[in-house]
Formats: sequence, structure tokens, C-alpha cells
Amino acid sequence: MKMAVKEPGKKTAKLQDTLNEQLANWWVMYVKLHHFHWYVKGPHFPVLHVKFEELYEMAAKKLDELAERMLAIGLEPSSTMKEYLSVSHIKEGGKAGADDTDILETIVDDFAKMVDGLKKATQIAEEEFEDTATADMLNEHIEDLQKQMWMLNATIGK
Repeated sequence: MKMAVKEPGKKTAKLQDTLNEQLANWWVMYVKLHHFHWYVKGPHFPVLHVKFEELYEMAAKKLDELAERMLAIGLEPSSTMKEYLSVSHIKEGGKAGADDTDILETIVDDFAKMVDGLKKATQIAEEEFEDTATADMLNEHIEDLQKQMWMLNATIGK
């Protein structure tokens, strides 16, 4: 197993950039899930309030895991909201008081974008760096997001 990307260079920058995109997606999603947690309204408030807390705690765990993995293999994780917002494929939360179904659909769409990005990052880690440890971690992120997408879609009857 080839590992670590300790030497700088164009190839290393590609892995660092793609992992920073995933880190940014997790950070923006973390903040967005807090927004939904605080502002969800409607008859499903008690259940969704708790679910959104579960989801932002998952996001916190995943982003920390990803940043620490990057550091372990000699990469530099981004660490400012300015950086995250500039590369994230996830948009910030909307207005307060959105319909709970709209919120769930937004989260599912965002998770689908994250899965796409994580798949690309997994491919780069595996094929270009033979870094199976990073690829395995990213695949776990994909699996967890897909499970949450299934559960949220079931909640809205899709």
C-alpha cells in the first residue's frame, strides 16, 4: 500500500484540494443543519428538532475525522469559513420558518451533492495515491449519508 503524500507538488495539491472541498461541504452542512434545528416549524417539530441535532453531530464527527486524516498524511485542511464558503458545493441555510418538507428535501439534495463529491475524492485517493485508508474513510462517509438520505426520503414519503 502506497501511502502518504508528504512531498509537496501538483499531484498532492489535487488530493488536498478535493479533500478540502469535502471538508468545506461538511462544515457548511454542519452550520446549515444547526440553522434547520433552530428554525424548523410545524407539526413534526419535536421529531425533526432531534433529528437535525443528530445530523449536525454526525457532520461534526465527519469533518473532524477528515481534517485529522488530512493532517496525518501531510496535507493542510482549510480552517476558515471564508475558505469553506469559497469551495463548498453546499449553499448556506435559507430563511427562518421554511416548511419542514422543503427542509428535508434540501438536506437530501445537499447530501446527494456531498456523496458525488466524496465518490470523486475516493477515486482520487485510491487510484492516484493508493491511499486505501483515506478511501475507506470516505466510503464510510458515503454510506452514512446514503442511509440518512433513505431515512429522510421515507419521512417525506418518497
